[in-house]
Amino acid sequence: MKKLLSIMLALALVVSFAAVAAAKGKNPLRAAEKKVHAEFVKLIPKDKYRTVDDLYKKWKEVLAGKSKAILLDVRTHPEFAAFHIEGSSHIHAGHMYTIPKKIKDPNAEIWVYCRTQHRAGYVAGFLYKYGYKNVYYVYKAKDGTPGGIVGWVSRGYPIVNYFFGEAKVTRYMKQGSWSERNCGNYIREFSGQRGEICGKKTLK
Repeated sequence: MKKLLSIMLALALVVSFAAVAAAKGKNPLRAAEKKVHAEFVKLIPKDKYRTVDDLYKKWKEVLAGKSKAILLDVRTHPEFAAFHIEGSSHIHAGHMYTIPKKIKDPNAEIWVYCRTQHRAGYVAGFLYKYGYKNVYYVYKAKDGTPGGIVGWVSRGYPIVNYFFGEAKVTRYMKQGSWSERNCGNYIREFSGQRGEICGKKTLK
């Protein structure tokens, strides 16, 4: 009897998991989200699509003081605090409505990226709806390398961490006194957020 009960319980669990999996496959809201995302991405001119390699070149210009471009990371606060591109700006994608308060020039050069490219597509599309004219969308490369931080790290480009400073894929974090470059020019969502180390020292 116990054996039969165990078998029936196992079958019930299998059927339940199968039903959940089937429901996920038919989720109309997921399909609707993809459609809405595609509508926002369509607002981004095709000549404004860029790869992480393009972002890297622009980043070097920004740190060298040769460009005033805003490199806008739209990941969450924990993602940004864990590591980010040095000298980048940060506003959470869910708070994109605050961008016009921070960036008042509709002709400002803005490069938008996230972890891959999904959230960046929404934000870049919204910025065009807001009236910005010079927004670049960091998208996947022809070789399939994702846009955003995933693609950046896969290329071996450097990242920074609030606590330790610079980190590269090929070596561990460089510890000691460190202050982020481009500090007077980047934008952060709010003053004093973690990752806001302009003119400050990190822990030793």
